[in-house]
Amino acid sequence: MNIEDFDFELPEELIAQTPLKERTSSRLLVLDQETKEVEHKHFRDIKQYFKKGDCLVLNDTRVLPARLYGVKKDTGAKIEVLLLTQEEKDTWEVLTKPAKKVKVGTELVFGDGKLRATCTGYKEHGGRILEFSYSGIFYEVLDELGEMPLPPYIKEQLPEKERYQTVFAREEGSAAAPTAGLHFTNELLEEIKSMGVTIAFITLHVGLGTFRPVSADTIDNHKMHAEFYQMTKDTADTLTKIKEAGGRIISVGTTSTRTLETIARDNNGAFAESSGWTDIFIYPPYQFRAVDGLITNFHLPKSTLIMLVSALADRKTILRAYNEAVNERYRFFSFGDAMLIL
Repeated sequence: MNIEDFDFELPEELIAQTPLKERTSSRLLVLDQETKEVEHKHFRDIKQYFKKGDCLVLNDTRVLPARLYGVKKDTGAKIEVLLLTQEEKDTWEVLTKPAKKVKVGTELVFGDGKLRATCTGYKEHGGRILEFSYSGIFYEVLDELGEMPLPPYIKEQLPEKERYQTVFAREEGSAAAPTAGLHFTNELLEEIKSMGVTIAFITLHVGLGTFRPVSADTIDNHKMHAEFYQMTKDTADTLTKIKEAGGRIISVGTTSTRTLETIARDNNGAFAESSGWTDIFIYPPYQFRAVDGLITNFHLPKSTLIMLVSALADRKTILRAYNEAVNERYRFFSFGDAMLIL
């Protein structure tokens, strides 16, 4: 299948630059997998599509304020650092800008010395390995000095850091938010639970590779970035019971979907306590083993994310729904509106 098969016309002004004041006020496009019919709602209406015995699976990863601005200790030259992956306690894989100024042995200083780092190695694709030193707790220092690494297509500043976190975020480690979860409030989740719908959590730390464009001409030649995931025994047991009882598993976001499908793939369709790195690439045709429904935002043309969604509802149906969303002036991507596929 060709990358161009997932292209559509997206006016730049439809890429949302800021979040709405009220999380649940986003618009919601509801797509029926069987009839292919589309409804236009608001996110607060989503609970009317759930029923007792269903299970919502949420990604509880928490975004790190992973962008740091510092200087080289010897020259004072300005350096920007973006944390990618924690390799050991104080050792991180990072991107630096300008990269050529950061060599092995280079010492960096952030926040007048509150945080320091030394480059200890190189990674492929221009990455660096930094070993940090500091007083106190690293994440508290990072919260004071770091900025949220918003996606490259968002040009506006984010006044409130917490608006780029889900209300259920708790496991530190993401370079980006699982944005389908941004629409939920604690109040809406409680209303959904009161209907007899189970809420379950998994963790997948979103990497910046989620924004990397597909460079290959054909899907088969594209390699996905790897991301760390984890499922607890409690969640695995919960999902097993839901499936055995005939309930639907509704994944909140592509990150939750990739985690669930990875675990089901590796356990012959079952759920089990597990953790590791996944580079699963879901695109048509794909037989889903874990997920029955999906809540997701609207994705960019020719992205791996629209390919995943197209695997669930079929490419032509998704592109038709996307074209309708464009005509109806829906807001796209991280701070945009939502789609429910059931």
